[in-house]
Amino acid sequence: MDVSAKAGHDMLSFINASPTPFHAVHAVKQRLEKAGFEHLEEKNPWAKQCVPGGKYFLTRNATTILAFAIGKKWKPGNPIAMIGAHTDSCTLRIKPVSKKQSDGFIQVGVETYGGGLWHTWFDRDLSIAGRAMIKHADGRFVQKLIKIDRPILRIPTLAIHLDRQEKFEFNKETQLFPIAGLVAAELNRQGKTEEPADTERVNEGEGHAEYAPLKATSERHHPHLVELIAKEAKAKPSEVMDFELVLYDTQKACVGGLNEELVFSARLDNLGMTYCSTMGLIKSVSSSSALENEESIRLISLFDHEEIGSNTAQGADSNFLPTMVRRLSALSLEGNPEPDADAYEQTLSKSFLVSADMAHSVNPNYASKYEPDHKPEMNKGTVIKINANARYATNSPGIVLIEEAARRAKVPLQLFVLFESFFAHYSELEKKFLID
Repeated sequence: MDVSAKAGHDMLSFINASPTPFHAVHAVKQRLEKAGFEHLEEKNPWAKQCVPGGKYFLTRNATTILAFAIGKKWKPGNPIAMIGAHTDSCTLRIKPVSKKQSDGFIQVGVETYGGGLWHTWFDRDLSIAGRAMIKHADGRFVQKLIKIDRPILRIPTLAIHLDRQEKFEFNKETQLFPIAGLVAAELNRQGKTEEPADTERVNEGEGHAEYAPLKATSERHHPHLVELIAKEAKAKPSEVMDFELVLYDTQKACVGGLNEELVFSARLDNLGMTYCSTMGLIKSVSSSSALENEESIRLISLFDHEEIGSNTAQGADSNFLPTMVRRLSALSLEGNPEPDADAYEQTLSKSFLVSADMAHSVNPNYASKYEPDHKPEMNKGTVIKINANARYATNSPGIVLIEEAARRAKVPLQLFVLFESFFAHYSELEKKFLID
């Protein structure tokens, strides 16, 4: 198996392990730790922990992760070479109160997240994944990753005999509820958890009711669903205090095409670039001498909530990256001078960020929808997006820099090799761009 095929299969493994941003960040953390990156916490002072040649990462909300490697010749005010991507994808999210049933069917209330093609979710083998908050006996609340590895939900289309319309239309508020089972089967199920009578729960041995601000989880959601979540979390149903769960298609990502030249997968937007950014950084520092003469910091920032505008505490429009850049720009390592008051501004003016997202290949069935001279082709390399109204930040110096990084890698513009080359050569290239 050649290098690109091996990387492709590794990316598929990453995607299959990452049905949610929680899982994607967990998978990235595992790869970073294996490569020798150390875990920092945003809330702690960590400047004194950082050393020349050190590799580190930190997270926010368990759905956004930032990792960086410090060049051994770094000094305050030097540049940072950055790549940004996002960990989230369009999906259906389970509502805070999801318990529904109709005409003998158990259903789960969901809402749309992002701007997805929702008709593609019909007639798929769906399951659930995300995180649950578990209450331990000692009063601590602990996050647990949840991923049910079997189909438990399905959103059925209407039988063709009952709807002869050529155009498939549906109401997202009333016709997008997945079916989870039959009411009769649930009534006869052995070993099921009894539903709480009300929201006031009695403390054993105390004889008085404990005030509950919210209804119990098994009142807001089907008890069987809560049982599945508890089993996955290795907890009791009563210990499941809340959860953030989404639906995902259980069909795994795979290689396809007559010559195995295609990837068939959900969530390519944007787990593809999450994977490439992560592995590009790791590969760029895999050599023991990689950071020996490096004057920059190499950094990736993988954000949540891009699909809904990025305007959250862990989104790209938050203070996460700016505050990290500010802390890093003043990083005074052993032997370095004390940072200038404007070290942050110096670093910003010298730094460069690649915003890495997915581009749509030309669809041969709808070729007329594309501008004739601007049809991205499959497997022909990275697409650099340009917009006259500055919808993208791309400009000519940026294009030339990316071209130069690709040229030095001696390959066409390919995602995997490009990111490694970008990190490896940015310190040198930055000095050659005389703009201001």
